[in-house]
Amino acid sequence: MTTSSPPGIDLDKLTPWFSEHVEPVKSLSAQVVGHGRSNITYRVETEDGRPWVVRRPPLSHVQKTAHDMAREFRIISALEPTGFPVPKPYALCTDDSVIGAQFYVMEFVDGIIAVDPNEVGAKFDEDERRKIGEELVDVLVRLHSFHPEEIGLEDFGKPKGYLERQVRRFSEQLETIRYRETEELDELAKRLQAAIPEERRLGIVHGDYRLDNAILNDEGHIIAVLDWEMCTLGDSLADMGLLQMYWGNPTSTQLTIGATSVMTLPGFPTWEEAAARYEEKSGADLSSLDFYTVLAHFKLGVILENMNKRFLDGGTVGTGFETIGQQAVVLGKRGLEVADKSAITELRG
Repeated sequence: MTTSSPPGIDLDKLTPWFSEHVEPVKSLSAQVVGHGRSNITYRVETEDGRPWVVRRPPLSHVQKTAHDMAREFRIISALEPTGFPVPKPYALCTDDSVIGAQFYVMEFVDGIIAVDPNEVGAKFDEDERRKIGEELVDVLVRLHSFHPEEIGLEDFGKPKGYLERQVRRFSEQLETIRYRETEELDELAKRLQAAIPEERRLGIVHGDYRLDNAILNDEGHIIAVLDWEMCTLGDSLADMGLLQMYWGNPTSTQLTIGATSVMTLPGFPTWEEAAARYEEKSGADLSSLDFYTVLAHFKLGVILENMNKRFLDGGTVGTGFETIGQQAVVLGKRGLEVADKSAITELRG
């Protein structure tokens, strides 16, 4: 017999599927974990307390190009045998009748997600924090070093024209979900369209790479990279633009404007040190990084607009969504600040 099901998961239907495709169980319990701002993550426990993770799309207002569980499952299935730090994937369900949407089951990785600066400051000293920041860069370098065809991902995306498609797709999404004026994001869309550079580093793009999308062990090593829902093939420098946006700034999970970022704690490398480390280890040229950083602000701003619409429509699970709309405006303004100071003429408008 199962316990009551949280929103978005039907334990009575999940249990027999789980028994057939993952491991025989008598019952399951589930709770929502993580910030749940996009795809929903559940910790599912068997009757003996063994934990697993189930991931499914949001409850409403799903963009047709996003929240593809099969893509998430495929990328971690390709990376896990290489030793890259991802949770072990177990099974994918494409039958919507089980819980109402596609979902997959993966390993529950027990560790630390570095969101609370007080917790991180107490757990790790300055030398350890520096090593965490350096390892965050090194793991990204490793991800970008993979040749997709060598790990079975040659058809995972269309890398040519990635930047143009990103600008166009998120501009179109902004129009599709429009429920209020978004002056800053509209201006970013216009400037980005005019400033698209020649693409140079075609490979795997995580799409949301940052410290709080990783799990650390007690020694501060990254043991799992999470949230692969936006992963594709394209210009890998997009991940560096997003990482710069987050380096020293509150993340989208820290919803209170002005929240303290973990990476402002003493010990963490400066962004300049992190960028230099990436350049040295990857051989990449970051001279046009401003475009990628502005693109990151624009994309996250559109994503937060979409989340806010889901919140207003009653399609979110969990708490803390009240300031999502305000965060979208902040992202637009920050993106314009980067653009206005850029050496790239087209970004300055």
